Amino acid sequence: QVQLVESGGGLVQAGGSLRLSCAASGSAFSIIPMGWLRQAPGKGRDFVAAISASGASTTYADSVKGRFTISRDNAKNTVYLQMNSLKPEDTAVYYCAVRRINRMGGRPLSSDFDPWGQGTQVTVSS
Repeated sequence: QVQLVESGGGLVQAGGSLRLSCAASGSAFSIIPMGWLRQAPGKGRDFVAAISASGASTTYADSVKGRFTISRDNAKNTVYLQMNSLKPEDTAVYYCAVRRINRMGGRPLSSDFDPWGQGTQVTVSS
């Protein structure tokens, strides 16, 4: 079972940037598709971005497209989420997770991902 640990969250002003990291245990990381999801206060977990095992293919939620970039370094067993032009509505707990189901063009669901890390809080002030 892959174990995931997120870091890099914090408090930032609107328009600012943060980079989240997710360190994974295990030797199979390089063959595992990964993703980032988030949960805002009082809401369910929403898909943010996903990346293929090789890193060649990425997918984004419409709400973050053009502002967020997902990447990975398989040599370091780490996946990243670079977040630019942050907005107050980006405030949430951000989770990285293993992508188990690829809907091949369909909108990813939170249930497509398992297991999850413990999450890291991102707060964007206006």
